[in-house]
Amino acid sequence: MSTALAEATKSLTRRGYLDIEVDPTLDLIEEINKLKKEKNAIILAHYYQEAEIQEIADYIGDSLGLSQKAAETEADIIVFAGVHFMAETAKMLNPHKKVLLPDLKAGCSLADSCPPHIFKKFKEKYPDHVVVSYINCTAELKTLTDICCTSSNAKYVIESVPKDKGIIFAPDRNLGAYLEKVTGRDLVLWNGSCMVHEIFSHEKITKLMMRHPEAVFIAHPECEAHLLEKAQFIGSTSQMIRYTEESEATSFIVATESGIIHEMQRRSPSKTFIPAPPNNTCACNDCPHMKRNTMEKLYLAMKYELPEIELEDWVIEQGTACIDRMLEISKKAGL
Repeated sequence: MSTALAEATKSLTRRGYLDIEVDPTLDLIEEINKLKKEKNAIILAHYYQEAEIQEIADYIGDSLGLSQKAAETEADIIVFAGVHFMAETAKMLNPHKKVLLPDLKAGCSLADSCPPHIFKKFKEKYPDHVVVSYINCTAELKTLTDICCTSSNAKYVIESVPKDKGIIFAPDRNLGAYLEKVTGRDLVLWNGSCMVHEIFSHEKITKLMMRHPEAVFIAHPECEAHLLEKAQFIGSTSQMIRYTEESEATSFIVATESGIIHEMQRRSPSKTFIPAPPNNTCACNDCPHMKRNTMEKLYLAMKYELPEIELEDWVIEQGTACIDRMLEISKKAGL
């Protein structure tokens, strides 16, 4: 290893990414595509990534689609342009493959809101309950989970649990409350939430709807209940994209992370998409963790095969079953 790379690798512990200057004249798209072929690598990206990363990814999708693609890929290296829990999930499904995350500090406020050691004590209060955890949680929390779910398949997962069994739902209280409403099941909810979906401004969105009466207001189920009550459509990221593509409406107010609008606009170039404003001075709502990934970090991760996601064997052994169960339920539901 060169001295420069050795020093840059040390910086991973401080910064979470390779701190190497990239030649500004380099054609990153060409170089990344070249590395994909040379290393038999696949780039998986979430809809919340910046537009350039979405454009170069081999597959873009929501958490369910990304999990399905990670489970079936034959690539030797999986480069995950998303956040930490997503890359962890890919590693659990591919323990013998190299999984890279361009920036290790691309975390998740929702996953952070449910520390496994505290949740374990919470779970002990309900020994006969089935634990359903939103995939937006840590690998260690998945070891305490019976079935994982995403916003795309959560309804099917809840309905797969026998009605005589109690259910603990973690970590998102807003998604849990929404699921109680659509399934009619009583759930024991962990009190966690996503910072992106909690700071939408009810007042600003109401004013926006008044200024654009023709626009359809659509929202992700991680939003708070008072916003979901105003929504004309509620769905996961992939469901929201599909809805805007198929709807006869030509204008939409979108309440989720604003990165999704790139794919909506790509599929429906003649339609108008307005990001729902948060309760601050910004015009749209970005996830700071998702936006930590950049084209430069993506290129460096592929070139040096760092930072790599590593999990302890016991975490993989005990945590993968809940993901496999989720994938089985999704397949039966035709998702």
